[in-house]
Amino acid sequence: GDLLPADGVLIQGNDLKIDESALTGESDHVRKAADKDPMLLSGTHVMEGSGKMVVTAVGVNSQSGIIFTLLGAGGDEEEEEKKEKKGG
Repeated sequence: GDLLPADGVLIQGNDLKIDESALTGESDHVRKAADKDPMLLSGTHVMEGSGKMVVTAVGVNSQSGIIFTLLGAGGDEEEEEKKEKKGG
């Protein structure tokens, strides 16, 4: 399946099923439709079907970008604490 590079809202879809396990941990494929559950998130994979979406967020503003930023921020704080302990 194709990797979605950005967050968006589905505006047209044809039997679209998404693998959201990278973000949610849920192994079942999620059926998406413009009138029901239209949110598509970056970092997820298209497993079946096709569709068109309006992009709402990219990069660090997307859901996966926010997660990576938060994980990276925690790592930076730990590195700073280690440096302070070694220097002090």
